[in-house]
Amino acid sequence: MPTLLVVHHTPSPAMQALLEAARAGAALVPDVVVVTRPALSASASDLLAADAVLLGTPANLGYMSGALKVFFDTVYYPCLEATIGMPYGVYVHGQNDTTGAIRSIEKVATGLKWRLAVAPVLVTGEPGAADRQAVTELGGTLAATIA
Repeated sequence: MPTLLVVHHTPSPAMQALLEAARAGAALVPDVVVVTRPALSASASDLLAADAVLLGTPANLGYMSGALKVFFDTVYYPCLEATIGMPYGVYVHGQNDTTGAIRSIEKVATGLKWRLAVAPVLVTGEPGAADRQAVTELGGTLAATIA
């Protein structure tokens, strides 16, 4: 069965709500295994076993979280050739701006030669129902691309 890897840094209730929404959306797609790993414990083996990856991070000081950066640093060279073309999606939460965080993720994904499979979901402030729904659709759409 195809595998969707969800790599996340979830230090707040807002990020927890978005993670749950992403997982709920992915779970709606039959015959896709959803593997969820915190960014600090996700490994190259996890990524190599996946058919797509969904990234979730807060925007910290205009950048992705340090935890997600550690994930990228850990998997970059071991996965560089093997994950070319990997479909990915991303959701970012920030209190007032997500621009730098999404830009930094896109730069790394471009270096890895991954393929953005669905538009990023960028959430500022307290996530509302529409934000959670958008992340649910993100998870479901990404899972459907590998089903």
